[in-house]
Amino acid sequence: HVQLVESGGGSVQAGGSLTLSCTASGYSVSSACMGWFRQAPGKEREGIVSLNRAGVSTYRTDSVKGRFAISRDNANNTVYLQINGLKPEDTAMYYCAARDRETCGATWYALSRWAYWGQGTQVTVS
Repeated sequence: HVQLVESGGGSVQAGGSLTLSCTASGYSVSSACMGWFRQAPGKEREGIVSLNRAGVSTYRTDSVKGRFAISRDNANNTVYLQINGLKPEDTAMYYCAARDRETCGATWYALSRWAYWGQGTQVTVS
């Protein structure tokens, strides 16, 4: 049974930073493609960044590339999302996702490509 559990969200002031964690059980984060998504109120869930087995990360847009960073700790079976320079428009529920293959693909941001999802962690920026 695969389970992804996110943590680290919270309420922060604009300009602050957060590190979100996604800890997996029943699944090895080092062996497959992992990703972070977010869903703002009234909007569709969107991809932020993916990380393949080889350690190559792909950001959805240039606007997040400079402020968001994905990393992986294989020993703790955890994937992180570091967010710096938080803005009010970053307010959203943040989700971790895992694919059932080691590559992410060019259209990794399509929700249907992901096999497993966490329950999300809320980030609120004021």
